Amino acid sequence: MKKCSIILLCLVMAVPFALMANGSTESATGEKQVEYPKGNFDFVAPSGAGGGWDLTIRTVAKTLADTKLVGVSTPVRNAPGAGGAVHLGTLQTKKGDTKTITVYSPPIIFFNLNGTSKYGFRDTTPLARLIADYAAFVVKADSPYKSIMDVMNALKKDPKSVKIGGTSAAGSMDHVQFLIIARAAGVKNLNKIDYIAFDSDGATQVMGGHIDLFSTSLADVMGLVTSGDLRVLAQTADRRIGTGAAAEIPTCIESGINETFQNWRGLFGAPEMPEYAVAYWEKTLSEMVKTPEWKAALTKYGWDNVYQNGPEFEKFLVKTEADYQVILKEIGII
Repeated sequence: MKKCSIILLCLVMAVPFALMANGSTESATGEKQVEYPKGNFDFVAPSGAGGGWDLTIRTVAKTLADTKLVGVSTPVRNAPGAGGAVHLGTLQTKKGDTKTITVYSPPIIFFNLNGTSKYGFRDTTPLARLIADYAAFVVKADSPYKSIMDVMNALKKDPKSVKIGGTSAAGSMDHVQFLIIARAAGVKNLNKIDYIAFDSDGATQVMGGHIDLFSTSLADVMGLVTSGDLRVLAQTADRRIGTGAAAEIPTCIESGINETFQNWRGLFGAPEMPEYAVAYWEKTLSEMVKTPEWKAALTKYGWDNVYQNGPEFEKFLVKTEADYQVILKEIGII
């Protein structure tokens, strides 16, 4: 009889654990337990294939799979439109969603400030800031401009003398990153500088002579720089970065312009993402950035590790928004 009682007691104690393991969801205290993650995630690059957002989130997905930090599938899809604003609007229909993980960078601030979208980072759940790369100011190989100060001196004499191009809209990242550096260089009348936005392939535009200078991400043009088709006048880190040809590119600071610009990239969830999902991603991403696989990716793509968890990232976003507002007000966007 005693033996039967012991067996019965063991079976009763085992039931809650069996239920929890199968996602059935109450602890002994009555607290609801949630099985997460369950089913595939939906990793989204709010842009076309091949750009910085696409590369970033595909690298995250691969690292999570290779390290087995996430035990479910992490397929990546592209959702381009209006520089990322279309996907952000779609995200508003998924409040409380736990599966959608997307990547953004400064445009999530810019397209809210410049009126492209009524939504911004406050309409998401910031999960982590992960990486940074830097702006590059690029000319064709035979350009008469030999340094970034050559460009700035020309603009000081005549703000219409140099045509600037980028693949983001006026008042967004490629435009503003150049204006931040120009302002620091002492250029006046920033609102009179000609900026031409292209849907894609600004490198071809500068090589063809349609613009004088292409404002872009350093990582996006290193292939053409290495081949000799383009020349980078300066990049916006606070130090020389990378190896080989990248390490030969001077900073704006070295060129006499005491300013930097960081193209950060981070991960965001849907608005009102539940706390259990936020906690899961905080733990998972904090572990991911310490792995050899992630560190190898940083080296491969010339990215800086700027990891911040969700609360730290949100504070960063608020401060950065205030910094961007200064330039956008000066050029009359806001």
